[in-house]
Amino acid sequence: MNEFAVGAVDVDVVVVGAGQAGLSSAHHLARAGIGHVVLDHSPRPGGAWQFRWPSLTYGKVHGMHALPGMELTGADPLRPSSEVIGAYFAAYEERFGLRVRRPVDVTAVREGAGGRLLVESSAGAWSTRALVNATGTWDRPFWPRYPGQELFRGRQLHTANYPGPQEFAGARVIVVGGGTSAVQHLLEIAEVAAETTWVTRRPPVFRDGGFGEAEGRAAVALVEERVRRGLPPQSVVGVTGLPLNEAVRSGLESGVLERRPMFDHLTATGAGWADGRRVDADVILWATGFRAAIDHLAPLRLREPGGGIRVEGTRAVRDERVHLVGYGPSASTIGANRAGAAATRDIRRLLAPGPSPATAVPVR
Repeated sequence: MNEFAVGAVDVDVVVVGAGQAGLSSAHHLARAGIGHVVLDHSPRPGGAWQFRWPSLTYGKVHGMHALPGMELTGADPLRPSSEVIGAYFAAYEERFGLRVRRPVDVTAVREGAGGRLLVESSAGAWSTRALVNATGTWDRPFWPRYPGQELFRGRQLHTANYPGPQEFAGARVIVVGGGTSAVQHLLEIAEVAAETTWVTRRPPVFRDGGFGEAEGRAAVALVEERVRRGLPPQSVVGVTGLPLNEAVRSGLESGVLERRPMFDHLTATGAGWADGRRVDADVILWATGFRAAIDHLAPLRLREPGGGIRVEGTRAVRDERVHLVGYGPSASTIGANRAGAAATRDIRRLLAPGPSPATAVPVR
């Protein structure tokens, strides 16, 4: 018998993760009267936002939507986003009585007894009738591999551990990646670095003008189509293009955002291209994005041959007990809010005619 199965606590729903998607789901589950427990591996409220670099102020945040039932008002745009959103999430948990258990690392979700799922963690185990997985992507930074990468004598780091621009003073920096984070890093590093170089696999696409509801729906549809086909999701932001704001325009005019094609290899002192060009560097900053943090779901064998989990709405096609929120088309903050409500509706139908007597009261 699995050692975790002994003494496992029965509950209707386990929510894994207490970021935007997890808190939204917990809010809707509580309103529906469905017993649940929220497990979060972070040390404090704030989801992945608590780990963002200090120079990412709230005014620079790309599209932050309020959690259901409580607006975020009066935030200082010059205050670090990690502080603003961390405090907001903490207040939200307090207002709605969402007693998140933390820090708890969920290590595996597997088939349990009696048609239930067994959730194994650093704080014990839960036997659950349904699972809401809201683990996001922050814990799985993507590091591409290039020939000679191990030879580079300088520093290599990822957006996930980006410390802010102050540590790059006087350095020659190569920033890799074509997303919003890469652009933000470049614009602030260029003010203190000796030299910056921007490289991307594809030419960046800048979006001029507004981004309304119709454009948002079209972008989400592109991501949703991949998920339906069982392919790893792309981010919603990744298919919308880069917003052409005043700071970006200035960076384009000054040459800071002059993009070079991706290098072919690294050397001890920098990067090289097949045509013989070279750039010396002290630091390579990989702003190359993240992947879904879903390895703990591996025992359930939910992945399709294409590498992703096929999802309809939020429900995993291979197991109706499992819902993925903040995954694929619901990875934006507004998408996460809607996904929490959608998952709750499906779970209510799954649990009908009602919760079992042992789980009528939410587990705290």
